[in-house]
Amino acid sequence: MDTALTRSQFVRWRTAIFAIFLASGLSIATWASRVPSIAASLDIDKAQVGLLLLCMGIASIIGISTGPLVMARTGARVGMLIMMFVFGTGVLLIGLGADVFGALPVVVIGMAFFGFGNGSVDVMMNVEATAIEQQMGKTILPVFHAFFSFGTVIGAGAGALAAHLGLNVAAHAGIISIVIMLAAITCFFQVPVREAALDPTPEVKAPWRARVHNALEAWREPRIYALGVVMLGMSFAEGGANDWIALGVVEGHGQEPGMGALALAIFSVGMTVVRLMGGPLVDRFGRVPVLRVLAVTAASGILLFILGPTLPLVLLGAALWGIGASLGFPLGMSAAADDPAKAAARVSAAATIGYVAFLGGPPLLGLISEHIGLLNTLYILVALVIMSGLFSAAARPLRVEEMSSHARAER
Repeated sequence: MDTALTRSQFVRWRTAIFAIFLASGLSIATWASRVPSIAASLDIDKAQVGLLLLCMGIASIIGISTGPLVMARTGARVGMLIMMFVFGTGVLLIGLGADVFGALPVVVIGMAFFGFGNGSVDVMMNVEATAIEQQMGKTILPVFHAFFSFGTVIGAGAGALAAHLGLNVAAHAGIISIVIMLAAITCFFQVPVREAALDPTPEVKAPWRARVHNALEAWREPRIYALGVVMLGMSFAEGGANDWIALGVVEGHGQEPGMGALALAIFSVGMTVVRLMGGPLVDRFGRVPVLRVLAVTAASGILLFILGPTLPLVLLGAALWGIGASLGFPLGMSAAADDPAKAAARVSAAATIGYVAFLGGPPLLGLISEHIGLLNTLYILVALVIMSGLFSAAARPLRVEEMSSHARAER
């Protein structure tokens, strides 16, 4: 049974989930920052690196999709512990495969562990974060996603430092793996047992088959697909920027590579700042109006990025693009978790749609750009962002009676 938490217990819980978001971002940036060294150690080309990314992406989607099933078996707090060890092991295997064994198959196995563990943890940590948000009574989920961004910044910085110092990938990955596993153990003891996270004691748990049924039930709900559209559009916009905005500045606008990196940095800063500061705006004006305004902002920013005749206007477009794309994913998560009893399954379903776009969108844009050019391809993002805004009404908070009516319909 859920029990009332003291202020100290609640703060420790919230801090632990912040740390898990940060650890996930740290792991991803650890891999990304050492790709050149890994490719050199294994003597592989860009196409083979792309296949490694595909392996990770497929494993991530499987992890996201099966996250509720893991929760149904273990509960959220045990599930997060296990899956943080899984992706921590993946980081270690990537390092060992690159430098100790010099074996691509070991790196592939590491990428599979890495992707699956991160995907599964993503569902669980978002379920926990939305529960914290509901207890606080104000929008804080974007701040959790900002901590993920902090993790990527720390990981990228650590990777750059490791490369500068000549630290091989195996040693670097080993250190990060130990940090992740120690964080997993520490956070486990700070996360409370909660019924909504499928954590109650065995004697009060529903049968396994019933829990699996509940975990998959969300895929029958039209609202989840509408939320998926909201998250899909913004995930496409975010993923597309991460992979193509720098190249768009260089190839599309004829600028130096440094300006491309600057555009990506401006996009990232805009996104992170709004994730940190946007909660009060959502609480003041509501999810739907904020999502609509941000969709207009993102669409305007992408158009300005494509059409801007001068570099300052292009960089302003990058900033507006980041600001506009900042809250679609976390607010979609918040909306999916409005009913705590169904939070795990709904967050997983909505996140799966969003992450398919985030992981699969950039390669698709790359293929299309080969035929029509990169800047012209970005018009697709404009259309998807507008579509996201049009579907934003799905993020309207559920009323208590709506939750009850859903429960009666299921019975």
